[in-house]
Amino acid sequence: MKGLWVVEKVIIAYIAFTILMMACWWDAMVHPAAMLWMRARVLLLMGALWLLYRWRPCRLTRLVRVTGLMITLSWFYPDTYEVNRVLPNLDHIFAGLEQQLFGCQPSLLFSEVCPWGWFSELMCLGYVSYFPLMVTILLYYFFRRYEEFGMASFVLISSFFIYYTVFVILPVTGPQFYYLAVGTDKIAAGIFPNLGHWFLTHGERMAAPGWSDGFFYHLLDLTHDAGERPTAAFPSSHVGVTTVIMLLACHTRSKGLTLSMLPFFVLMCLSTVYIYAHYAIDAIAGLLTGVLIYVYLRSRAKKNGTPLSS
Repeated sequence: MKGLWVVEKVIIAYIAFTILMMACWWDAMVHPAAMLWMRARVLLLMGALWLLYRWRPCRLTRLVRVTGLMITLSWFYPDTYEVNRVLPNLDHIFAGLEQQLFGCQPSLLFSEVCPWGWFSELMCLGYVSYFPLMVTILLYYFFRRYEEFGMASFVLISSFFIYYTVFVILPVTGPQFYYLAVGTDKIAAGIFPNLGHWFLTHGERMAAPGWSDGFFYHLLDLTHDAGERPTAAFPSSHVGVTTVIMLLACHTRSKGLTLSMLPFFVLMCLSTVYIYAHYAIDAIAGLLTGVLIYVYLRSRAKKNGTPLSS
């Protein structure tokens, strides 16, 4: 494994794709220099991790290398907003489709139908379990199924960049941003105006519904304040990636692992709609695309044989 891993090539391809988009809309970009510097830092980090692994190729440095790649995911997520904010917003299309399919806005009504504090805390718990689930599945493969650790890392990290690619070309912000910009009274009346380039200069979001004094509610608020942007609504990568994680858990054939993760998976699918993060169609699309992405990436891993090697 002396060369670049396949997943690192996926990241480099994503960087090249987004730089091409930046070149096309350079004058409209708000922070182009900072965006280029972030990409340079990712490449420098990948180079440093590669040198470390070449110097001491072992399980520990392999884990450090994968951990470094996982860290870059938190850098690239808000960056999708920096890229797609130059495109006209499409929320009016998705909110309208939501209304046609369900006859209402499930995200707007869910918290009203289930207003209880304990239910709110369960929803917030489900949403903030996103990162612990990732860490759990990777560590399980590392310590219990090391021969497939490469496959699991490749599938999990690559799934993010598939979603990120969709997000940079599909500017949908989700209810927490769109509803606030339009006004919930208009949304409830079935009015979904085209906001055009509103989110080029606006990033305000609605507060999540539920028990505002709850522990997990505050934890959710902290995570949103740290990295949430008006981007990445369709399909829901939270649901999609959690679906990938669940399928990776099922692949281990460990009933304990699978059953312990299942409640958090169910809560995740519900919570994205409950806290205004996504339209119901986003969650459904996340579930379906998560299955498709897992099947595709697993087949690529099987074809490559050693999916993390060059």
